[in-house]
Formats: sequence, structure tokens, C-alpha cells
Amino acid sequence: METESLNNKSSSRQNSVTNGGGGSGGGDGDEKPSGDGGGEVTLKAKMSLLNGVTVIVGSIIGSGIFVSPTGVLMHTGSVNLALVVWVASGLFSMVGAYCYAELGTMIRKSGADYAYIMETFGPFMAFIRLWIECMIVRPCSQAIVALTFSVYVLKPFFPDCQPPEDSARLLAVCCILVLTFVNCWDVKWATWVQDIFTYAKLLALFIVIATGMYQLSLGKTEYFTFENTNTQVTSLALSFYSGLFAYNGWNYLNFIIEELKDPVKNLPRAIAISCTLVTVVYLLANVAFYTTLSPEEVLGSEAVAVAYADRIFGQFAWTIPVFVALSTFGAVNGILLTSSRLFYAGACEGQMPEILTMIQIQRFTPTPAVLVMALLSMLYLTSSNIFALINYVGFATWLSIGVSVLCLPWLRWAQPNLPRPIRVPLVFPIVYLLATLFVTLVPMYASPVETGYGILMILSSVPVYLVFIAWKNKPMWFNRTMGGFTQVLQKMMMVVRPKTASK
Repeated sequence: METESLNNKSSSRQNSVTNGGGGSGGGDGDEKPSGDGGGEVTLKAKMSLLNGVTVIVGSIIGSGIFVSPTGVLMHTGSVNLALVVWVASGLFSMVGAYCYAELGTMIRKSGADYAYIMETFGPFMAFIRLWIECMIVRPCSQAIVALTFSVYVLKPFFPDCQPPEDSARLLAVCCILVLTFVNCWDVKWATWVQDIFTYAKLLALFIVIATGMYQLSLGKTEYFTFENTNTQVTSLALSFYSGLFAYNGWNYLNFIIEELKDPVKNLPRAIAISCTLVTVVYLLANVAFYTTLSPEEVLGSEAVAVAYADRIFGQFAWTIPVFVALSTFGAVNGILLTSSRLFYAGACEGQMPEILTMIQIQRFTPTPAVLVMALLSMLYLTSSNIFALINYVGFATWLSIGVSVLCLPWLRWAQPNLPRPIRVPLVFPIVYLLATLFVTLVPMYASPVETGYGILMILSSVPVYLVFIAWKNKPMWFNRTMGGFTQVLQKMMMVVRPKTASK
């Protein structure tokens, strides 16, 4: 077959390629051949505790802290309750992360929660989780971050009103296209962008927190009250969607747990340090915002940090939106950079198109996976409502992660003899599952349109699974058509399977 000839011609060039640049901070770009003479690539356990902490912190802190304050306050009504939601979201994420620590040291396979569901509930449920992540969570999150980037870039030009929706969407598309080119051209370029823009993100937060603490020392506490608190249960659940969105990424270390030194000791330590650090940073950043901005000003702005900078920095107010724009630009890059690992894991199980595992033979980049992510993200940009998109992501994310956490008590019952180097108290998954039910079922009533769309997108996985995976005896014409389509895409993008992905 022509596909095989393409693979054979470039197999010697693929020996150093596995996941095509996936996983920021995980060292994917410097894996070494195993030395067994077969050209196989293995992941080395070379990440320290500090590396693990930076992976989690770098994965969590993105655009959420600059977007979500408005969404949280919108549904809580009062500043103090909003701060409570921020702390509770951090604790909720930490409990989930500890549940993943037991699962990750018990089931050491690529794909993290996808692998846990595959092991516990079988291929159908695992495919639904894969579908949710690849078709909803990651591209929708990328659309949110790209829109945040465009809002912060445009806000200085529209200080007294919201930027035009079409302009914001067009700039978001440009952001995605530029970073798509970067990630398709050179993985080193992509990692360089990630490093530089991560520093910008941390610097922006440091400036906000430092100035906020100074304002607090001057007694600027008039907005810290429980006045106008919204006591409706449905509103509280929706406030957690925005809060928890900002904590997305706490489970990313599990995707590269095989590269972590002494994971039994270092994984729970990395979780404790990073989740505590992020919760404190998020709380202090919100406190800083409310030392200067009234609740009405926060609710009236999608770009909270811009409004804060306008009040604090005067003629230097432009610096904060520039740093935030750089931060969100880097966050879009990070999603593109890390997504290939999940595509790769799914394709190795035969649950994703083979083309998504392939690497460009000259640039050594995961071009097909990057292009698919970019196209899906731009589809979500048909909506410029950031908070509606957060509801899509929130419902799908916490429903699927709840199923992953359910694996823990289920395996305790079904396979009690499995080795469990880390054994968390059973109350952890129980509390997490109850909280997950709260933040997924209640918003079905409070926000039926967004959750309805989310359910439809999840259910769309069923016919896809039945036709492309469960149906084994496909007619010859179907197999030839799909094979021919794959070969056409291979020739267009000049991509082949890495040697370790070959069947």
C-alpha cells in the first residue's frame, strides 16, 4: 500500500518522535531511544517534584482568573460569597486530584482518565470520555481563551463599551491561525512561545496581587460584604462553573505520570503544593480586584484586569492588558501543544482516526491533530458569549471527570486486590461525586439551553462509536474509502505514523 511506503521511507526519521510535542513541561521533546536496537522510544522518569508542581500550576493558571471573576460574581451576587466559591473550587479540585493520584499510581497507562475509564467501564464509556475531551472540552476551552485574548487586545480601543463581537471573533480566529502555524512548523517554536508567555502570565498576576495588597493596607475594604447575595441553589451551581473553569488542568500531571520520579511520593506532594498555591493566588487576585472595583464595575466588564489597571496605573494602564493578552496567547498555544497526547492515546486504542497520530516528515510536528483542534475551535467561535461557552465546558468536563472519579470506589469493590500504592480515604470520592452531581444536574434546570447543547454533543458520540468502532465487519468499499481518504490526507500534509504508533 502507498501508506506503508510513505511510512517506510521515513521510518528512520521518526525514531525520536512519539507524541509530537504533547505535554508542556513533561519533557516530551527530549525522549531518548531505549537503546535496545529497535529504535523504540520510551518515556524516562526524569521529572522531579518541582517539575510536577510547575506542570500543574502552568496547566491551571491560564485565562480563567482574568475571565471568571465576572461569571462567579454574576451568579453569587456578593463579593464575599464569590470569594467563598473561589476557595471552594480550589478545595474541590484538590479532592479530585487526590482521587486521581490513587488511580494514576494504580493504572499507569497513557491517557489518564481515558485509561481509567477504559480499564473500569470498557471501551464504550472510554470513547465517550475521549469524545467529550476532543470534541468539546479542549476546542471549546481554546475558543474561550482566544476570545479572552481578543477582548483584552481590543478593550483599550473601546474603553467605554464592549468591543464589537465580530471584531473580537475575527481577532480570535487570527490568534488561533497564527499559533496553528507555529505548532505545525516547529515544536521548538511552540515550546518557546509557551515559556515566554508563561512568564508574562505570572508577572501580570504578581503586579495585580502586589498592588491589591497595597490597596488593602490602605483600608480599601468597602466592597467585601455579603450584600445582594443570591441564595438560589441554581445560581450557586452556575457560579461554580466559572470558578471551576479557572482550575481546569489539575489532572494534567496524570497524563505524564510515567515520567515523574517516585510518583507514589511526589504525585500527592505535587498536588498539595500546586493546588494550594493556585488557590491562594486566585484568592489574592480576586481580593485585589475588589479593593478597587465595585461589584457593578466587575459585572459591567468582560476584561476585569483592564478595568482594574485603568483605575490603578493611570497612564501605564496599558501594561496589564498587554500582559494578560500575552498570557492568553500563550494559553491558546498550550492547548494546541498538549492535545496531541490525547489523540495519540485514543488512536493507540483504535478509537481515533489513525491520521491523528501522524507526524509531519520534515517538521516533526503533529500537524493533523493541531489542524483538527484549530478547526473545531473556530467552529465554537460562532458564539462570542464567553460565559455560555464556559457552561458548555463546565457541564461536559465535570460530568466526565465525575465518571473518572467513580472508577475509584468501583475498582475498590470490583478489583480489591489491585496494587494501590496510594490509597485515599473513601470519603474523598464520595464528596467529589456528590459535588459533581450538584454542579452538573442543577444547571440543567438553571441553564437548559447550554446544558441541552452539551448533552446533544455528548450523545453524538453514540452513532460515531457504533459505526466506526463497534461495527467490526465493515464492507470492503467502506474500508477502501476510509483508507483512501487517509492516504489523501497523508499526501496533502506529508505525514506518517511514528514507529512506536505503527501496528
